[in-house]
Amino acid sequence: MANLHILDHPLIQHKLSLIRDKNTGSKDFRDLVEEVAMLMAYEVTRDFSLQDVEIETPVAMATTKMISGRKVGLVPILRAGLGMVAGMLRLIPAAKVGHVGLYRDPETLKPVEYYCKLPPDVEERDLIVIDPMLATGGSASAAITFLKQRGARNIKLMCLIAAPEGVEAVDRVHPDVDIFVAAVDKHLNEHGYIVPGLGDAGDRLFGTK
Repeated sequence: MANLHILDHPLIQHKLSLIRDKNTGSKDFRDLVEEVAMLMAYEVTRDFSLQDVEIETPVAMATTKMISGRKVGLVPILRAGLGMVAGMLRLIPAAKVGHVGLYRDPETLKPVEYYCKLPPDVEERDLIVIDPMLATGGSASAAITFLKQRGARNIKLMCLIAAPEGVEAVDRVHPDVDIFVAAVDKHLNEHGYIVPGLGDAGDRLFGTK
């Protein structure tokens, strides 16, 4: 799948193993998710274009490189996506942060938007939708659809762990969206959890059950 990018850097894979461990407590879990999100941000932004700029070092004038005016927006899917925001902002501090909240209708089983707050110039920004888990793909696909309906044109999806079912679901609806993950696991179980996965990311981030 051409738009699927698996980020296999040793530091990412090492920290992902610690995140998966059921004995990792909420504080360490939060710290690790933030760290992995920061590391993944290097690869997600690899296609940013550069421009030449003139600066003066303490020694001489120099022509160097800077990112050429890209406007970035981070869009965490509530609530678990919040755990990845701080890490990414450490590398992209000028990024604006939007939020999308979804719940699953108990009768139709389809995602329903209950909250959406985005930068006003969303159509001009490179948006990165972030969520630790890509399970069925329903929430991610719906969030991307909502963004497109509001004028977004350049969208990427970044998750820690994905199930093959979720990757296929997003690619089927949004083949134009690049998907960045640290791992693609085996499958979903009968309860919709990724196997082996890491459990419920939101509960582990915030200490709830």
